[in-house]
Amino acid sequence: MMNHEGMEAQYRSIIEQIGEDPTREGLQKTPERVAKAMKFLTHGYDLKPDEIVQQAIFHEEYSEMVIVKDIEVYSMCEHHMLPFFGKAHIAYIPDGKIVGLSKLPRVVDAYARRLQVQERLTIEIRDCVQRTLEPKGVAVVIECCHMCMQMRGVQKQNSVTTTSAFTGIFLKNDATRKEFINLVQAKLH
Repeated sequence: MMNHEGMEAQYRSIIEQIGEDPTREGLQKTPERVAKAMKFLTHGYDLKPDEIVQQAIFHEEYSEMVIVKDIEVYSMCEHHMLPFFGKAHIAYIPDGKIVGLSKLPRVVDAYARRLQVQERLTIEIRDCVQRTLEPKGVAVVIECCHMCMQMRGVQKQNSVTTTSAFTGIFLKNDATRKEFINLVQAKLH
């Protein structure tokens, strides 16, 4: 459970330590606002992704690829506590069970709204879908811009990091994996 007052005190101290006056008009409520923001940005710790999926599993004989693409991702790099953001693309091939489509973006948020690295985020999403739906395969690709690379460090403004993770038929069958990649890249709407 997050200690709101304790976080406010810590942020007030940080403001002082960088040489600012936390009593200055523009900064007086900043510790409270930052504590609230951090609570929101890390609320994924309070969510149970498996339960999110399990709330909307339906038995269907559909056996072709299901893709939800361009899911917005907002997360915080655990190394620098700076944001990274971009898009996730998730596909699965059902084996008798499908999931309500809104649940996949909710799974993304449940894992992304934690201190993260993109590589682990990709695997956690893949594993959750595989574990809960038991499909013939799962594919996840995430593309993100990382503020820790753009605002500090190497300061590469146009860099994008892409990660992928596959199970089942997406691993075993090149044609299936290529179909997924092609559909993610296509502008069909």
